[in-house]
Order: sequence, then C-alpha cells, then structure tokens
Amino acid sequence: MEIKDLIERFSDSPENQGKAIFSTLFIAGNRLQTVFDNNIPEVSLKQFMLLTMIRQSKEQLTFTQLGRLLGCSRQNIKKLAQALEKKGFVIIKQSENDLRAAGIYPTEKLTEYFNTVFATYEKQLNYLFEVYTIEEIGQLFTLMMKLYAGIDNLEKKLR
Repeated sequence: MEIKDLIERFSDSPENQGKAIFSTLFIAGNRLQTVFDNNIPEVSLKQFMLLTMIRQSKEQLTFTQLGRLLGCSRQNIKKLAQALEKKGFVIIKQSENDLRAAGIYPTEKLTEYFNTVFATYEKQLNYLFEVYTIEEIGQLFTLMMKLYAGIDNLEKKLR
C-alpha cells in the first residue's frame, strides 16, 4: 500500500479526512524527526528544538515552561537538557528568576553552533517548503496554528 492509496481511501468524508489528518501528523512528525536526526550534527531534532527555544526566549524559562512550549513533560526537558549539558551546549543551574526552579543557560558553544549549523538547518527547512506557493504556506500556517486550538479543545474534553 502506498500513501496515495491511503489518501484516496480517506478522502470521501470529513470524518475520514479527520482520521487521515491525525495519522498524517503522526507520520509526518516521525519522518521529519528521522530526516533531521540524520542530518543535524551533534544533536537530535528534539535537542535542537530545545536549544532553539532557549536561544529565542527573551526570558529565562523553567523546565516546566519549556515542556509546555515543546509539548512534553518537565522530566523529558530535564533529560534533554542534561544530555545537552554533557555536550557543552548549556549549563543547568538554579534559576535566577525563581529560586525553586532550575534554569537552562546557553554557553558559547551554543552560540557558535547556531552560527555554523543553523544555516544548513535553514537550507534543509527550505527544501521542505519549496513545493508550496507563498499562498499555500500562508494557508498552511493559519491551519497549523488553528490546530493548537483543536489540541487545547481535546485536552479540555479529556480532563
């Protein structure tokens, strides 16, 4: 069975399309993780995403806050951060903003890494989206951002 066969099978109703979209999100996430894990040097895609959040944040974030941003547990963030600390990208120490929490602080190695590796990552990201028109990217962006509202709704209903 090919992906095109599944697309055809699930295109007949909104209910089936919803199932196909859900499956696609899962499959696409796995495929992207595999591609980027094999092509980003020194770190996994999850570690890279954590480094990106640390680097882009204007304020120092706790493990819990980073977990919410990345959609995973505080404990998962801690494991990722510990692995990144061993590699020299971050330092974990008591938060400067909240004495009860640990903070993740970037090192010079992180800055150097982004100055060298990030250009390659951006090029790879461009390959992913070069099959879309500018209008399609805008539409996809709008729909993906709306997906967050759907996830929030799902979480509320399942509590």
